[in-house]
Amino acid sequence: MFLRRRLSARPGRVASVLSALTATALLASGCGGMSDTSTQAASDAGKDCKSKTKVRVVLQWVAQAQFAGYYAAKDKGYYDAECLDVTIQEGGVNIVPQQILSAGNAEFAVSHVTKTMVTREQGADLVNIGQVFQRGAYLQVAWADSGIKTLADLKGRKVGSWGYGNELVLFAAMRGAGVDPAKDVQIIQQPFDMSLLLKREVEAAQAKSYNEYAQLLETKNPKTGQLYQPSDFTAISLQETGYTSLEDGIYSRGDWLSNQANQDTAVKFLKASYRGWAHCRDELNSCVDIVLAHGSALGKGHQTWMLNEVNRLVWPSPKGVGLMDQAAWDQTIEIAVNAGVLKKKPDSAAFRTDLSERAQKELKDAGMDVLGSSYKPESVTITEGGK
Repeated sequence: MFLRRRLSARPGRVASVLSALTATALLASGCGGMSDTSTQAASDAGKDCKSKTKVRVVLQWVAQAQFAGYYAAKDKGYYDAECLDVTIQEGGVNIVPQQILSAGNAEFAVSHVTKTMVTREQGADLVNIGQVFQRGAYLQVAWADSGIKTLADLKGRKVGSWGYGNELVLFAAMRGAGVDPAKDVQIIQQPFDMSLLLKREVEAAQAKSYNEYAQLLETKNPKTGQLYQPSDFTAISLQETGYTSLEDGIYSRGDWLSNQANQDTAVKFLKASYRGWAHCRDELNSCVDIVLAHGSALGKGHQTWMLNEVNRLVWPSPKGVGLMDQAAWDQTIEIAVNAGVLKKKPDSAAFRTDLSERAQKELKDAGMDVLGSSYKPESVTITEGGK
């Protein structure tokens, strides 16, 4: 969806890759957010709350545009309008959202399907109630002069991986290409940046299209004094190689959801969160400012790139924002089972769509475009250091 299988392809393909990577598509138009009247009415509704229900959502990582929709929902008053008092907890290396959720220390968590289902298989009653990201963003990036053009070329190489569950899809894809990550490569624990690749201490490194890949392009080439270009790298998209695996979704606990009042709370949380994501679709710059106000360590240029790429993962949503696609779920689970990451397929209670369907109906009745069918990414200019 975002990258061709490699950047060193024939010129016609390179042109299309560069277009996608530098986000040179037309400005978004006609996405159809909620009207000013609907927005004001929703904000006024929050003033009528006799009390607010307190809930917590834990993210996968620190404050950044990957989670822009939740921050927008909070800052724009969408949670307030649903009589919710929402605490957003950042994630981190030692903060694993699915574990915090399963321990009862949050009502909601944002996590990937594969690693959440691993936790479910271990006994935690975790349920996907909203699949926000409709597409995957995993890349394995190497220098263009490394000779690495496909996953099969990783054999015998030093390969960077973040770990913490992020290696699961990569390892599955490598096995599918005939490369055993336990025997055929040297796996190097990489930090959550591209420093090891830039220093050539690994020959390929994990990246997301919306984050670490941009960090490479925001770095100055010491030989030329100019920023690195896509042509300097080979970027292997796991999605393009047939290993699309669903990423950020919203999870809750099955036992908590057994209470009807909690189901109603979940619908309110989903509804407000989806409004936040629609705001970020339609008002990119405003949403970037919201993220920055929450203390992001990365600059405005980087966050603008990130949100533009994240919007590509969310929009358009063919079944409506947050609705799980059964085929995408099945593919994600099949990859995990075939790779030995999961022992067997989760039961049918592992995800449910009824809560998102309720949230969507209310949003559509209020005039919000829940599909984003006409969404087009904006044009984003890479800036040195992501400033």
